[in-house]
Amino acid sequence: VQLQASGGGLVQAGGSLRLSCKASGIIFKFLTMAWYRQAPGKQRDFVANITSAGSTNYADSVKDRFTISRDNAWRTTYLQMNSLRPEDTAVYYCYVRGTWGQGTLVTVSS
Repeated sequence: VQLQASGGGLVQAGGSLRLSCKASGIIFKFLTMAWYRQAPGKQRDFVANITSAGSTNYADSVKDRFTISRDNAWRTTYLQMNSLRPEDTAVYYCYVRGTWGQGTLVTVSS
């Protein structure tokens, strides 16, 4: 299994970014995909997930600002992040069934 995350970068507070995570080596459409994040000096925290049926769950801190989605044809999971805040600064990781992607850094300036 391989997960390739991309889309991170530097953005001002209030801005938006879209992260992508492309999977290979798995039957993508049957699996729940998730995003986590780890801020400097902190533990890795759950951000959102999406089941094979398209049901979604979000951490309270990102609810109504972030949207997780998936494209089974492209084996890709997305995380649309709007109204970004400095406290959203972190390395974002995609995750499936015990496998982590390499992480993509999101930096939100105030």
